[in-house]
Amino acid sequence: MSPNDKLIDTDILVIGSGIAGLSFALKASSLGKVLVISKSSVQKGSTELAQGGIASVQSPADSVEQHIADTLNVGYGLAREDVVRSVVEYGIRAARELVDLGVPLDTEPGLPDKLALGLEGGHSRKRIIHVADATGRAVEEAYIAAVKRNPNIELLPDHCAIDLLTQHNLPVEHPLQKTPVCCWGAYVLDENRSLVRTVRSKITLLATGGGGRLYLHTTNPDVSTADG
Repeated sequence: MSPNDKLIDTDILVIGSGIAGLSFALKASSLGKVLVISKSSVQKGSTELAQGGIASVQSPADSVEQHIADTLNVGYGLAREDVVRSVVEYGIRAARELVDLGVPLDTEPGLPDKLALGLEGGHSRKRIIHVADATGRAVEEAYIAAVKRNPNIELLPDHCAIDLLTQHNLPVEHPLQKTPVCCWGAYVLDENRSLVRTVRSKITLLATGGGGRLYLHTTNPDVSTADG
Protein backbone atom coordinates (compact mmCIF):
# COMPACT_ATOMS: atom_id res chain seq x y z
CA MET A 1 0.00 0.00 0.00
CA SER A 2 1.36 3.40 -0.96
CA PRO A 3 1.67 5.95 1.89
CA ASN A 4 -0.44 8.37 -0.15
CA ASP A 5 -3.26 6.01 -1.15
CA LYS A 6 -6.56 7.69 -0.35
CA LEU A 7 -8.55 4.53 -1.03
CA ILE A 8 -7.73 1.24 0.68
CA ASP A 9 -9.58 -2.01 0.06
CA THR A 10 -9.44 -4.87 2.54
CA ASP A 11 -11.61 -7.81 3.51
CA ILE A 12 -11.71 -6.99 7.22
CA LEU A 13 -11.04 -3.71 9.01
CA VAL A 14 -10.19 -3.77 12.72
CA ILE A 15 -10.25 -0.42 14.52
CA GLY A 16 -8.10 -0.76 17.63
CA SER A 17 -4.93 -2.70 18.40
CA GLY A 18 -5.42 -3.91 21.97
CA ILE A 19 -5.99 -7.51 22.99
CA ALA A 20 -9.52 -7.52 21.53
CA GLY A 21 -8.53 -6.17 18.12
CA LEU A 22 -5.39 -8.25 17.70
CA SER A 23 -6.91 -11.53 18.88
CA PHE A 24 -9.82 -11.01 16.47
CA ALA A 25 -7.41 -10.15 13.65
CA LEU A 26 -5.49 -13.38 14.13
CA LYS A 27 -8.64 -15.49 14.00
CA ALA A 28 -10.16 -13.54 11.11
CA SER A 29 -6.98 -13.72 9.03
CA SER A 30 -8.00 -17.19 7.88
CA LEU A 31 -10.96 -15.59 6.10
CA GLY A 32 -9.10 -12.89 4.16
CA LYS A 33 -6.90 -9.81 4.34
CA VAL A 34 -7.10 -7.92 7.64
CA LEU A 35 -6.15 -4.28 8.21
CA VAL A 36 -5.66 -3.16 11.83
CA ILE A 37 -5.54 0.57 12.47
CA SER A 38 -4.38 2.28 15.65
CA LYS A 39 -4.54 6.01 16.34
CA SER A 40 -1.15 5.86 18.05
CA SER A 41 1.59 3.24 18.05
CA VAL A 42 0.22 -0.29 17.87
CA GLN A 43 1.18 -1.19 21.45
CA LYS A 44 -0.07 2.07 22.99
CA GLY A 45 -3.27 1.45 24.93
CA SER A 46 -4.85 0.00 28.04
CA THR A 47 -3.85 -3.61 27.36
CA GLU A 48 -0.15 -3.01 27.93
CA LEU A 49 -0.85 -1.24 31.23
CA ALA A 50 -2.89 -4.08 32.77
CA GLN A 51 -0.96 -5.46 35.72
CA GLY A 52 -2.73 -8.01 37.91
CA GLY A 53 -3.67 -10.80 35.53
CA ILE A 54 -6.60 -12.65 33.98
CA ALA A 55 -9.24 -14.64 35.85
CA SER A 56 -9.59 -18.21 34.62
CA VAL A 57 -10.58 -21.48 36.31
CA GLN A 58 -7.43 -23.63 36.27
CA SER A 59 -7.45 -25.56 39.55
CA PRO A 60 -9.33 -28.73 40.63
CA ALA A 61 -10.19 -26.79 43.79
CA ASP A 62 -12.08 -24.28 41.66
CA SER A 63 -15.06 -24.56 39.30
CA VAL A 64 -16.89 -22.65 36.60
CA GLU A 65 -19.98 -22.44 38.81
CA GLN A 66 -17.97 -20.91 41.67
CA HIS A 67 -16.39 -18.36 39.34
CA ILE A 68 -19.83 -17.43 38.01
CA ALA A 69 -21.20 -17.11 41.55
CA ASP A 70 -18.31 -14.84 42.58
CA THR A 71 -18.82 -12.64 39.54
CA LEU A 72 -22.56 -12.29 40.05
CA ASN A 73 -22.01 -11.56 43.73
CA VAL A 74 -19.68 -8.61 43.13
CA GLY A 75 -21.91 -7.45 40.26
CA TYR A 76 -24.70 -6.57 42.74
CA GLY A 77 -27.41 -7.49 40.26
CA LEU A 78 -25.94 -5.51 37.36
CA ALA A 79 -24.38 -8.49 35.55
CA ARG A 80 -26.31 -10.64 33.08
CA GLU A 81 -25.88 -14.25 34.10
CA ASP A 82 -25.87 -15.57 30.52
CA VAL A 83 -23.04 -13.20 29.58
CA VAL A 84 -21.09 -14.02 32.74
CA ARG A 85 -21.44 -17.75 32.07
CA SER A 86 -20.28 -17.38 28.48
CA VAL A 87 -17.19 -15.36 29.46
CA VAL A 88 -16.23 -17.61 32.37
CA GLU A 89 -16.61 -20.81 30.34
CA TYR A 90 -14.59 -19.42 27.44
CA GLY A 91 -11.94 -18.11 29.85
CA ILE A 92 -10.51 -21.60 30.29
CA ARG A 93 -9.94 -21.96 26.56
CA ALA A 94 -8.67 -18.39 26.28
CA ALA A 95 -5.99 -19.11 28.87
CA ARG A 96 -4.77 -22.04 26.79
CA GLU A 97 -4.70 -19.80 23.72
CA LEU A 98 -2.38 -17.40 25.56
CA VAL A 99 -0.01 -20.26 26.40
CA ASP A 100 -0.07 -21.46 22.78
CA LEU A 101 0.60 -17.90 21.63
CA GLY A 102 3.76 -17.83 23.69
CA VAL A 103 2.74 -15.56 26.56
CA PRO A 104 5.24 -16.46 29.34
CA LEU A 105 2.67 -16.98 32.09
CA ASP A 106 4.15 -17.59 35.54
CA THR A 107 4.28 -21.22 36.65
CA GLU A 108 4.76 -22.90 40.01
CA PRO A 109 8.42 -23.31 41.05
CA GLY A 110 9.74 -26.58 39.65
CA LEU A 111 6.45 -27.28 37.83
CA PRO A 112 6.70 -25.71 34.37
CA ASP A 113 3.36 -27.19 33.25
CA LYS A 114 1.38 -25.86 36.22
CA LEU A 115 0.29 -22.23 36.05
CA ALA A 116 0.81 -20.09 39.14
CA LEU A 117 -2.54 -18.72 40.32
CA GLY A 118 -3.08 -15.49 42.23
CA LEU A 119 -5.99 -14.33 44.38
CA GLU A 120 -7.62 -10.96 43.80
CA GLY A 121 -10.56 -9.05 45.25
CA GLY A 122 -13.99 -10.58 44.66
CA HIS A 123 -12.62 -14.06 44.02
CA SER A 124 -13.10 -16.88 46.51
CA ARG A 125 -10.47 -19.08 44.85
CA LYS A 126 -7.01 -18.59 43.37
CA ARG A 127 -7.64 -18.23 39.65
CA ILE A 128 -5.57 -15.27 38.39
CA ILE A 129 -3.04 -16.25 35.72
CA HIS A 130 -0.32 -13.65 35.34
CA VAL A 131 3.14 -12.60 34.20
CA ALA A 132 4.60 -11.04 37.35
CA ASP A 133 2.84 -7.65 37.60
CA ALA A 134 3.07 -6.82 33.89
CA THR A 135 0.59 -9.27 32.41
CA GLY A 136 -0.92 -6.84 29.94
CA ARG A 137 2.42 -5.91 28.43
CA ALA A 138 3.41 -9.56 27.98
CA VAL A 139 0.07 -10.38 26.34
CA GLU A 140 0.20 -7.35 24.03
CA GLU A 141 3.78 -8.10 22.96
CA ALA A 142 2.92 -11.71 22.19
CA TYR A 143 -0.08 -10.70 20.09
CA ILE A 144 1.86 -8.05 18.19
CA ALA A 145 4.62 -10.55 17.40
CA ALA A 146 2.06 -13.09 16.16
CA VAL A 147 0.27 -10.49 14.04
CA LYS A 148 3.53 -9.31 12.45
CA ARG A 149 4.32 -12.90 11.48
CA ASN A 150 0.95 -13.27 9.75
CA PRO A 151 1.09 -12.35 6.04
CA ASN A 152 -2.67 -11.74 5.94
CA ILE A 153 -2.57 -8.95 8.52
CA GLU A 154 -1.36 -5.38 8.02
CA LEU A 155 -0.82 -2.95 10.90
CA LEU A 156 -1.42 0.74 10.30
CA PRO A 157 -0.34 2.91 13.28
CA ASP A 158 -1.09 6.64 13.68
CA HIS A 159 -4.41 6.32 11.87
CA CYS A 160 -7.53 7.55 13.65
CA ALA A 161 -11.01 6.48 12.55
CA ILE A 162 -13.20 9.51 11.88
CA ASP A 163 -16.51 7.98 10.88
CA LEU A 164 -17.98 4.70 9.71
CA LEU A 165 -18.77 4.40 6.03
CA THR A 166 -22.52 3.80 5.79
CA GLN A 167 -25.34 4.98 3.52
CA HIS A 168 -25.71 7.99 5.83
CA ASN A 169 -22.69 9.39 3.98
CA LEU A 170 -24.56 9.17 0.65
CA PRO A 171 -26.98 11.74 -0.82
CA VAL A 172 -30.50 11.63 0.61
CA GLU A 173 -31.95 10.53 -2.74
CA HIS A 174 -29.53 7.61 -3.12
CA PRO A 175 -31.37 4.25 -3.47
CA LEU A 176 -29.30 2.68 -0.67
CA GLN A 177 -30.89 5.06 1.83
CA LYS A 178 -33.97 2.81 1.74
CA THR A 179 -32.06 -0.36 2.64
CA PRO A 180 -31.11 -1.63 6.12
CA VAL A 181 -28.09 0.11 7.60
CA CYS A 182 -24.83 -1.41 6.38
CA CYS A 183 -21.20 -0.60 7.09
CA TRP A 184 -18.66 -0.69 4.26
CA GLY A 185 -15.60 0.46 6.21
CA ALA A 186 -14.51 3.80 7.64
CA TYR A 187 -13.00 7.19 6.95
CA VAL A 188 -9.56 7.23 8.55
CA LEU A 189 -7.16 10.09 9.27
CA ASP A 190 -3.47 9.49 8.60
CA GLU A 191 -2.17 11.66 11.43
CA ASN A 192 1.37 11.94 10.06
CA ARG A 193 0.30 13.22 6.64
CA SER A 194 -2.99 14.96 7.53
CA LEU A 195 -4.61 12.78 4.90
CA VAL A 196 -8.13 11.34 5.14
CA ARG A 197 -8.37 7.87 3.65
CA THR A 198 -11.39 5.79 2.75
CA VAL A 199 -11.02 2.20 3.90
CA ARG A 200 -13.52 -0.11 2.22
CA SER A 201 -14.10 -3.45 3.92
CA LYS A 202 -16.59 -6.31 3.98
CA ILE A 203 -16.42 -6.52 7.78
CA THR A 204 -15.61 -3.73 10.24
CA LEU A 205 -14.87 -4.42 13.91
CA LEU A 206 -14.79 -1.73 16.58
CA ALA A 207 -12.23 -2.68 19.24
CA THR A 208 -11.56 0.84 20.45
CA GLY A 209 -11.45 0.30 24.21
CA GLY A 210 -12.84 2.46 26.97
CA GLY A 211 -13.10 6.15 27.72
CA GLY A 212 -11.18 6.70 30.94
CA ARG A 213 -9.67 9.93 29.60
CA LEU A 214 -13.11 11.52 29.78
CA TYR A 215 -12.33 12.01 33.47
CA LEU A 216 -9.94 14.61 34.84
CA HIS A 217 -8.13 12.13 37.09
CA THR A 218 -7.45 8.66 35.69
CA THR A 219 -4.68 6.12 35.23
CA ASN A 220 -5.93 5.33 31.73
CA PRO A 221 -3.57 6.10 28.82
CA ASP A 222 -4.01 9.19 26.65
CA VAL A 223 -5.62 7.15 23.85
CA SER A 224 -8.60 6.06 26.01
CA THR A 225 -10.96 8.70 24.68
CA ALA A 226 -14.07 6.64 23.84
CA ASP A 227 -13.85 7.23 20.10
CA GLY A 228 -15.78 4.05 19.33
